[in-house]
Amino acid sequence: MPQEASGATVAAPARVGLGQVLIEMGAISAQVLDTALQRQREEGGRLGEILVALGYITPEVMGDGLARRLGVPRARLIGGVDPAILNLLDERSRRRYNAIPIGVDSNGALMLAMADPSDVLTIDDLRMLVGRDVRPALALEPEIEAFLAAGNVHQDNFLSGLVREAGPSAIVDRDNEIDGDLMSFTGETAPVVRMVGSIVSRAVEEGASDIHLEAQADEMLVRYRIDGVLRTVAAIPGGLSREVVSRIKVMAEMDIAERRVPQDGRVSLTAAGHRLDLRVVTVPTVHGEGIVIRILDTSNAMRKLSELGFSGDTLERFTSCYRRPYGAVLVSGPTGSGKSTSLYGALHSLNTGDRKIITVEDPVEYRLAGINQVQVNAKAGLTFATGLRALLRSDPDVIMVGEVRDGETAQIMMQAALTGHLVMATIHTNDAASALTRLTEMGVEPFLSASGVLGVLAQRLARRLCMECRRPVKIPAATLREFAATTSLPEGVTDPATIYQSVGCGACRQTGYKGRLGIYEMLTMSEDIERLTAASAPSSEIRRQARREGMRTMREDGVLKVLTGQTTLAELARTVA
Repeated sequence: MPQEASGATVAAPARVGLGQVLIEMGAISAQVLDTALQRQREEGGRLGEILVALGYITPEVMGDGLARRLGVPRARLIGGVDPAILNLLDERSRRRYNAIPIGVDSNGALMLAMADPSDVLTIDDLRMLVGRDVRPALALEPEIEAFLAAGNVHQDNFLSGLVREAGPSAIVDRDNEIDGDLMSFTGETAPVVRMVGSIVSRAVEEGASDIHLEAQADEMLVRYRIDGVLRTVAAIPGGLSREVVSRIKVMAEMDIAERRVPQDGRVSLTAAGHRLDLRVVTVPTVHGEGIVIRILDTSNAMRKLSELGFSGDTLERFTSCYRRPYGAVLVSGPTGSGKSTSLYGALHSLNTGDRKIITVEDPVEYRLAGINQVQVNAKAGLTFATGLRALLRSDPDVIMVGEVRDGETAQIMMQAALTGHLVMATIHTNDAASALTRLTEMGVEPFLSASGVLGVLAQRLARRLCMECRRPVKIPAATLREFAATTSLPEGVTDPATIYQSVGCGACRQTGYKGRLGIYEMLTMSEDIERLTAASAPSSEIRRQARREGMRTMREDGVLKVLTGQTTLAELARTVA
């Protein structure tokens, strides 16, 4: 799909009409223009529509001519729009203003496909709505209407055949319950059972990390989170939604009679040739129960750190920290930023058989051979703090803490790091330096953090450009420096600089992106940073010192990946604060 409209155009002088522009484009001749003008004088109407009606030009050519006359880009909606871009303007506003977000330009302005790009009042309203500058592009009104109309049609409803087969009276066959932990979606089974199997198998094939089944007034939407962005793929009629929910509850060993409170469960199965663990959560809503299924592909836990998008020097710093015999290594970032994947990659590297590795997690996302994994159970009194305290009596060499949530866990973790254990943990902060001040806020004495922490890795996940359809563009080097908040760029970068933008093709399902990569910053403790930490210095001061010592910020790391054609500035603006 187009992340930007199809190239900038040069504005024609205001006195030049559409007819003259079409002549300059070579679309019509002067004689054709005279014929159309004569028809316009006799019958009225718009010149472009008359030329289309007479068969001299196509609607697409008319749109190209109008865009050139107005001096705006020409928008193409036929390939679809990236959901991450589309959701920058809510559906109600899209319909109210007949405006479709189609991309973000290199200056951060939202590009909007509009039938009338000269409507300054509408543009002002949209600028206030989206909270950023907007740049209009021209799309013909029928193109916009067709796009908006398609918004309510689930064109990818791959369940339609099973829905017709199931019918409104379909019920869950309790004889089809799963035997053991492993289930295969093959063979002749009831339609609702095969419907659930199709939903999961299709999600695995498309690389989804989560499946959302959302109850609406008259249907249940099936949505996949692919590369961090939700996409609606199908709709299940309301009459079948309860049967689908009941089937998933049976699989996850939940109480199918309880619909008033949330429940959670787990399923191990094989789908699309992958051995999977599914983490299932039910959520009661006003229209019925919704379900979120987290897909945990066990093969992903075995990914090497070199496959995650680390730059060479950042990976070297991170490796030097977790290869130390004792101390604390923290990985920070918001939920869904890939922290656990980074920690599992490090644990996989350390799991050589000569160390005892124990983890305490909530939940255990991937089950790894050779590693002792403990599941938090708050109802039974097994919390991160109590679990960590017990683990220290189990003669571990390496301890992984799924999340540092409270002061007690933080203090036990730091004590373990200072008494001969290598501790790896995740913590929720916006950047690496803030993790050190967060420990102080949790009650850890600053001198303990200064002595015990080896390094902090902060990260985000950005979508990776599709290598099949990406397109090179030129932008000023100053734009890159401004985005990265730096005065210098890597050696060899020209001005203007060459970067890539997303386009969209069959390989990436018209999104322009395929897969994700990490954006990182790695803070390693030095004598100066230890002094600042022990003195309870603010995170901004620690961050400045780390940059003086060579730390590349996430923005700088992201710009480096933009320059190497791995992602786009628009994607960085979406994921990196």
